Amino acid sequence: MKKIIALALSVVMILALAGCGSSETDEAQNSFTVDKVTMTYVKAPLNVPSIVEKAQKSFENAFGELGLGFNYSELTSGADQTAALASGDIQILNAVGGTSVILSAANGADIKIISMYSTSPKAFAIYSKDSEINSPEDLKGKTVAGPKGTILHELLSAYLATADMTADDVNFVSMDIPSALSALESGSADCALLAGAAAYNCAASGAHLITDGEGLVDAAIFTATTQKFYDSNRKIIDTFLRVQSETLDYISENTDEALKLTAEENGLNTAAAKEMYPLYDFRSEITGEDLASLQQTADFMLNSGLIENAVDVSTLILNR
Repeated sequence: MKKIIALALSVVMILALAGCGSSETDEAQNSFTVDKVTMTYVKAPLNVPSIVEKAQKSFENAFGELGLGFNYSELTSGADQTAALASGDIQILNAVGGTSVILSAANGADIKIISMYSTSPKAFAIYSKDSEINSPEDLKGKTVAGPKGTILHELLSAYLATADMTADDVNFVSMDIPSALSALESGSADCALLAGAAAYNCAASGAHLITDGEGLVDAAIFTATTQKFYDSNRKIIDTFLRVQSETLDYISENTDEALKLTAEENGLNTAAAKEMYPLYDFRSEITGEDLASLQQTADFMLNSGLIENAVDVSTLILNR
């Protein structure tokens, strides 16, 4: 009888300990190092998922269910975004160029790719008012305006390389996309590196398309965080990925409504948004081809002197 009682007590104690362990595990999984998540909001060139998420308050609601606040940061410069991520002011970059990720990593920052955001090679292009510019050779000595260290800069270099030329063969002037468009319109630049609505409006005004990125660059955009943040806040990143997936499903099933929201946010008419939308592949999965293309970008940046240290892009994927 005593043995039976002792055995019963042992079972009760084991169950109690198991319950405590489960509680502690649950508590650890639901504890976070922040009480508010800050994420970048970038609507251009035509970031349909981000626009839909903001309009539907997808992240506010999802993180609210975790007891967390939520805030958007409208930093659009890749350098500013990665600096804010490194400082902890921003926890998630929702649409950051591969070039910005590589530059940050090359400088020793803790930055990790969570997922793919989009690829859109045909949405990135070189335009001119001179219809006689039709080849890389025609660009020799011409003034080309556009953002340095970006997908567009890589496009220019890749296009010139098809004729064994480099950026040294042109007068490359670094400026943001709106300024490049203005420079082209004013005549202070012979060519402009453009994307998104700026490229669409430039083409609509009758400018000459020299080339787009098809066959030259993948124009890959990613989402990113830090390994340190993920390791201490896994449920936050898991929630982010869930919302991203749900948003992509919504866009697929409600494309017209999504494009209406996108047009309004970017100051376009709906017809323009519908015309531009097929240029973009919005998805979350990262493929082997994506990594190969990103490595090509890292090599381009190293060879162009944009970074001093080589980057193995396979090390940039979040360790989950």
